Amino acid sequence: MVEDARFEDGGEEPIYLKALDAEDLTVISALAQDAIVPMGEISYDATQRRFAMLINRFRWEDVETAAKRGRPVERVQAVLVFDDVMTARSSGISTTDKDMVLSLLNIAFIAGPDGTGCVEVTLAGDGQIALDIETIDVTLKDVTRPYIAPSHKVPTHDS
Repeated sequence: MVEDARFEDGGEEPIYLKALDAEDLTVISALAQDAIVPMGEISYDATQRRFAMLINRFRWEDVETAAKRGRPVERVQAVLVFDDVMTARSSGISTTDKDMVLSLLNIAFIAGPDGTGCVEVTLAGDGQIALDIETIDVTLKDVTRPYIAPSHKVPTHDS
């Protein structure tokens, strides 16, 4: 019997994951939830068909360990890359304000014909980025050492 991976399995190691289907994408979405994204760290290269973000993600996989060890919760910078992107569009955000800081809430896939579809990146404050893709090909890779979360708190979502 094969056992599913758990958040705790990540331990102290950097995350480096690839999503190739909608189920994989839900894992990346959970790990990227509540990430802080400076607008100036978002890019779309139409010739390479690549949409990328440098995010400051909350280390959800480490919350339990931090609590057990009595140490502060952490964030880490990570690169979130979407490949095979045919078009990218946004709503509810100003793409020209490079100083704007966004908060990533969710990443979802809406299937289209023959494996194509749309990846929707939902942002706090009714912002959204929609990526029309040929196929799901998403990478999340931690690129720095973790640092203490400035708020020293686990993000919460009030209804």
